[in-house]
Amino acid sequence: MELAEVQDLMERLYGEGDRARGIPSTVAWLCEELGELAQAVRKGTREQQLHEFGDVLAWLASLANQLDIDLDEAIARYVTDPP
Repeated sequence: MELAEVQDLMERLYGEGDRARGIPSTVAWLCEELGELAQAVRKGTREQQLHEFGDVLAWLASLANQLDIDLDEAIARYVTDPP
């Protein structure tokens, strides 16, 4: 799945509800999921890590959608001019 497809999927599944919830709440959810990913990396199984990576990616895509950010465009600098 391409990043644009991830964003499209999150928009179809959760776009309306996520926009109603708002950007501050979406950021809070993303941070919570990052914490769960950190815990899974430290102490979890591969299955738990895979689950949490998916959650982080989903919330990141939702936040990008709400801010009208194209994740493909955001990551492009790593191809052309990595930091």
